[in-house]
Amino acid sequence: MSEQVRINDHIRSSELRVIGAEGENLGVIPREEALSRAREAGLDLIEISAKANPPVAKITDYGKFLYLEKKKTRDVRAKAHVTETKTVQVKIGTGDHDLNLKARRVSEWLAEGHRVRIDLFLWGRYKYMEESFLKERLSRFLKLIAYSYKVADDMKKSPKGMTVTVEPDKVAEKQKLKSRTSETAPPTEHTSSTDHENK
Repeated sequence: MSEQVRINDHIRSSELRVIGAEGENLGVIPREEALSRAREAGLDLIEISAKANPPVAKITDYGKFLYLEKKKTRDVRAKAHVTETKTVQVKIGTGDHDLNLKARRVSEWLAEGHRVRIDLFLWGRYKYMEESFLKERLSRFLKLIAYSYKVADDMKKSPKGMTVTVEPDKVAEKQKLKSRTSETAPPTEHTSSTDHENK
């Protein structure tokens, strides 16, 4: 940022559209006058839009300006969450313990906002089994996934066997959490007159 932004005497344009320290528009004024105003305020003159005609400069503290620019960049990066397609592989003979571990991993990826491709790996004679049987095996694994999801790509044959891709269903997950919260909420206690009498 500091290499791209021109500041004070490094500003080349003879005229600038200047924004004052309080955000007020000072209009188009000569560079020397803008520099003089910045010095009087004990601040810097920073060119914030070099491609404008005339370029736009702002009277502000350079350190504060850099801090705000870095914060803006961080916020943009945080919002631009990169979604990946993760892959998990299961086999016909995978035991229940391993299936549960893999399903938990899928749930974690979905919670992070990723898509997940689930491959049912087939080898040898398994490749020639009925498609309905293979789909049933994949469906059984899908039921183990705790996080709410929706199918992004339907079950289909793949070079490795059978595959399905799921993605997070944030709306359904919120509703599920909401209903769980209401179910676990402690019942409201009502003290009847007989309770007082018994005491």
